[in-house]
Amino acid sequence: MFDNLTEKLNHTFKRLKGHGKLSERNIQDALKEVRITLLEADVNFKVVKGFVEGVRQKALGQGVLKSLTPAQQFIKIVKDELISLMGDKESHLNLTGKSPHSIMVVGLQGSGKTTTIGKLAKQLVDKHYTPLLVPADVYRPAAIEQLKTLGNQLGVSVYEADPNQKPIEICKSALNLANSKGFSVLLIDTAGRWHSDKELMEELESIKKEIKPKEILLVADAMTGQEAVNVATRFNEALDIDGVILTKVDGDARGGAALSIKAVTNKPIKFVGVGEKLDALEVFYPERMASRILGMGDVLSLIERAESTIDAEDALALEKKIKKEGFTLEDFKGVFQQMKKMGPLQDILGMIPGLNSKALKSVQVDDKKLTRMEAILSSMTQRERLYPSILNGSRRKRIAVGSGNSVQEVNRLIKQFMQTRKMLKRFGKGGMKDIGRLLSNS
Repeated sequence: MFDNLTEKLNHTFKRLKGHGKLSERNIQDALKEVRITLLEADVNFKVVKGFVEGVRQKALGQGVLKSLTPAQQFIKIVKDELISLMGDKESHLNLTGKSPHSIMVVGLQGSGKTTTIGKLAKQLVDKHYTPLLVPADVYRPAAIEQLKTLGNQLGVSVYEADPNQKPIEICKSALNLANSKGFSVLLIDTAGRWHSDKELMEELESIKKEIKPKEILLVADAMTGQEAVNVATRFNEALDIDGVILTKVDGDARGGAALSIKAVTNKPIKFVGVGEKLDALEVFYPERMASRILGMGDVLSLIERAESTIDAEDALALEKKIKKEGFTLEDFKGVFQQMKKMGPLQDILGMIPGLNSKALKSVQVDDKKLTRMEAILSSMTQRERLYPSILNGSRRKRIAVGSGNSVQEVNRLIKQFMQTRKMLKRFGKGGMKDIGRLLSNS
């Protein structure tokens, strides 16, 4: 989402580092560039004005001008101001006190509310809550069926709503059911509406008054930029929302919504949607996001994603096999499967410190190519994966036909496997530095 912003800010910082000593003049020049960059990223102009002024006051302090590393000090000030702009620290769901806890999800039609409810339900199930999905959108065709489909995928209960009922009646009945059946969380899917639609907004206000939800979360589309901020403002004025979930941040968004919403509404961004799958919802960490914006990576999120997707026992078993030089094509296949669980490789590389957006443009990571490589491995017999030395010409031809690839591609994968196995043997002798080269060649 922040590729262009990151690239332009890094260009500004590089120019600052070219000065042996900072002066009020070159700081002002840098701030002018930062201001233009933020406006181009569709950040609210009032937010930009306050941000630049905050940086200016701190950057012109004697502690920076007399510092041995003034450019680094300036970058730290920008990072601190970005963190402050986005909310200082993460904000979690409020699920304290007596259950059931009602969470009311609101937003415009097409913002991704229903899918986001499915993602929230998955997170709650993973944390051992028992959610009940409540389809209170009786206006959109198939909205109830969509929620039922998500419930079936997750093994989560969905309230049997009568489309002829009013939304407020559905919510009241669902709350009574949750109390009697022991559900811990109600996730209420409301109808999408324009913030200017007075009648429908009043309906939301009535549901809020009757149900008294623990949280009201606005789902906003990051792709709409400043319109997402305007939507957040209107919904907050009407409902006093508790937080925002930004969807489609993995798309071609400029980042203005993420940098403006908290400053304009004083309500935190709690989650960001980073893909279409039900596990593609992440807690919004202002500090980590600021690091990524400035090209510093996001190691903590990378570790957490790995911990949540990679089986610890499998990883330990693989480590033992490597030490005994028993790494096979069967293990190689397992590595591909684990990598796919972590999401697109381009996103993962973006979390690594030092790999800014400009550097990543030269490393074209093709996830489809990885899928083809997995298909080749799946077309092998288990014996062939365990004993790759038996892969003669006729076997390779059969594997190529079975996987829909050429023999050359099969040969290339086997060659890469041999290089990987050879590299793993050299881990203790500096082999780690070759990983980047292997990835870029894959």
